[in-house]
Amino acid sequence: MRTFIFVWLGQLVSTIGNHMTDFALVLWAWQLTGSATTLALVGFFYELPQIPISLFSGLLVDRFNRKHLMMMGDAIAALSTLAIALLYLTHSLHIWHIYLAAAINGGFGQIQRLAYQTSLSLMVAPSQYTRANSMNSAVHYGSAIVAPALAGLLYPQVGLIGILLIDLVTFGVAIATLLFVHIPQPDSPPTQESEPILKRLTFGFRYVWRQPQLRAVLLVTALFWFAHDLGEAIYDPMILAQTGGDAQVLASTATAAGIGGVMGAILLSVWGGPKRRMTGMLMGFAGAGLSKAIFGLGRSPVIWLPAQFFSSFNFPLLGSSETAIWMESTAPEIQGRVFAANALVIQVVSALAALIAGPLADRVFEPAMQSSSGFIHGLERVFWHRGRGGHVGNLCFVCDRDAAHRLSGQKPSAAA
Repeated sequence: MRTFIFVWLGQLVSTIGNHMTDFALVLWAWQLTGSATTLALVGFFYELPQIPISLFSGLLVDRFNRKHLMMMGDAIAALSTLAIALLYLTHSLHIWHIYLAAAINGGFGQIQRLAYQTSLSLMVAPSQYTRANSMNSAVHYGSAIVAPALAGLLYPQVGLIGILLIDLVTFGVAIATLLFVHIPQPDSPPTQESEPILKRLTFGFRYVWRQPQLRAVLLVTALFWFAHDLGEAIYDPMILAQTGGDAQVLASTATAAGIGGVMGAILLSVWGGPKRRMTGMLMGFAGAGLSKAIFGLGRSPVIWLPAQFFSSFNFPLLGSSETAIWMESTAPEIQGRVFAANALVIQVVSALAALIAGPLADRVFEPAMQSSSGFIHGLERVFWHRGRGGHVGNLCFVCDRDAAHRLSGQKPSAAA
């Protein structure tokens, strides 16, 4: 457990820096384009390369030194951050550079995350799986508290370049912590060189298919993450649109989510979770899904903040329970390929959600909300608000996007 805690601290510092950069780039891209599609495509290009790489990442993680793979992932991410910084300094940074960096980070990050995840069962005892996974949840949500607050505070003073430099320092911390620890490796190579490459690549899928419990877990999680990521891709532009591009409100919602996630992780670490991990996973799905639905119906921070808090409060429970199920059902020497198969399915549905979310918002639902069809009249009571004098106003998302464009001096998009 001591080795895990040391690695965990390095990942915590690195994740804070990474989230600061993500937050700053969202602000930069929104100021430049004011487009929901633009921001959603960042998520799509981040997910896209993970799909083919996941086919091979399991073989790499099961065969090569996992610590070295983790260090390689951090180093590649640091180099892409450095490249963005240099492009920004030379006034050459464009949106497509962000897409390219997202694709590089997504591809190598998949290998890094898989190496870290499969090392967990070798660093801690099975009785500590829930606690260790809840601590990993605290990394994500703790950085969600600290990173937006720091980025929102520092961005007006140091700009994008200052945030990128901080991120580079945090990558150095993560790599340094890995240098001084020993991460155990599986006892023997899990594959035979004589096996056809197709058989080795599909081993994880065949293993999952033969396990009814893992099949059920994969199906339920895939459906959940498709619905979740469809909304997640446009949360930032929705908030920025409805608040006139207010970075403080955007940071506040992220902070509320972070607080909820950290509190959920702390409670789970103390409690230990339900004895039936499948029950814990389903409870987390239900709580998070209901909170996200309320978040989507909200039109102000009064709704967004508590909804984000309670949504994230459930994620440590669902994530830790799900991961513990996979760890208990899979031997360490084959976890790379089996976990990669699980990741590949989730990445496909997440990439699809990220790809269609922006165009649906910009080209389908916003124009539909401006029409006078019977469908819109049926949704009027839920999504529309009354303006001054008691008249029904336009959909808040549409109105405030126009306001955001006026504040930034840009023309509204055709969809707005």
